[in-house]
Amino acid sequence: MQSTAFTLSPSLPLPTKTRRPSNPTFYPRSFDPVRASSSSDPRDLSLSPNVSFSSPHMPRRSWSLSSSSPFKLRPWTSAPAPDSNPRTSSFEVRAASVPESAESSSTWKTLELGALFGLWYLFNIYFNIYNKQVLKVYPYPVTVTVVQLAVGTVLVSLMWGLNLYKRPKISGSQLAAILPLAVVHTLGNLFTNMSLGKVAVSFTHTIKAMEPFFSVVLSAMFLGEMPTAWVVASLMPIVGGVALASVTEASFNWAGFWSAMASNLSNQSRNVLSKKVMVNKEESLDNITLFSVITVMSFFLLSPVAIFMDGVKFTPAYLQSAGLNIKQVYTRSLLAALCFHAYQQVSYMILQRVSPVTHSVGNCVKRVVVIVSSVLVFKTAVSPINTLGTGIALAGVFLYSRVKRIKPKKA
Repeated sequence: MQSTAFTLSPSLPLPTKTRRPSNPTFYPRSFDPVRASSSSDPRDLSLSPNVSFSSPHMPRRSWSLSSSSPFKLRPWTSAPAPDSNPRTSSFEVRAASVPESAESSSTWKTLELGALFGLWYLFNIYFNIYNKQVLKVYPYPVTVTVVQLAVGTVLVSLMWGLNLYKRPKISGSQLAAILPLAVVHTLGNLFTNMSLGKVAVSFTHTIKAMEPFFSVVLSAMFLGEMPTAWVVASLMPIVGGVALASVTEASFNWAGFWSAMASNLSNQSRNVLSKKVMVNKEESLDNITLFSVITVMSFFLLSPVAIFMDGVKFTPAYLQSAGLNIKQVYTRSLLAALCFHAYQQVSYMILQRVSPVTHSVGNCVKRVVVIVSSVLVFKTAVSPINTLGTGIALAGVFLYSRVKRIKPKKA
């Protein structure tokens, strides 16, 4: 039988009485739009803003009710045929709700990242405090650096031996490529300890704020990466601020100053070399593995140098003869070494989760936190002009981290 459709015009009043069909199966039971739209069974239809049903024994009728009032009718629109797949309709109804698991996962990742940044800063603060306390009473920076590398080598061996991190398979070509990185990494840590032994922690980190300057110069010389005008402009407050802080630094001496500058040169050379020699993606290593391999290589490189320069001056007998507290020196040296490798590992973990620009900004904030903490712990005397110079230099570092991502316009 050919089906027909009847439409109620909005100008017609709603009938006060309706005659039930002879077949009660098709009588609408309740106003439940969800059930009406999600059910494909004609026996389970409920009156909704757009409902239709048909039968071989009845003509097809369609009602169109306004959702604002049950007594107003609107023009008829073609009613969609019932969906033959009830799963699809029920999915459309549920899709309106936001899954709580996605929100909780995002919140957990944010908290995890915040905890990593906090640990990064905390480990760095304690490394500088314990390291400075050791170097004040034990003026042998080469031996101190070897001890830190030795502790790192033990940690790396445990990490690989216990399968906490995948043990890499290093080829001879990879070792040859990593060797220059290990050399400059060793020099960078050694010069940092030499500077910390000569001047205040706050002044060492103020000088180390000039790392972007060395990065730009070395990248232009060896990689051909010419800086933009914005980058060059951001270097001016860095250089000016460090110069102003150096002139007014109470603990200034040339050995500490040039050691910190040499540390900047070594660390940025490592970054440039890593870009230049580790270019084969098939042989490249992730940051944590590369740092671990460099740590082990640096220990074997510096150990003979320490014995040649300082001799064997880390035994309990020597420390006791020098009038030092053996337990205190050993404990603080161990804590400094653990904090050193902990903050390096956490730094690479953060770099895997955020962009390099965000990591650079976090590193700038870290330097501020270390400077302020060291001034408070060691009660370092700082003048207003010295504070101004340090602030200008750190502001320049922050500006550099922001403008570095601005790409030059192609001609």
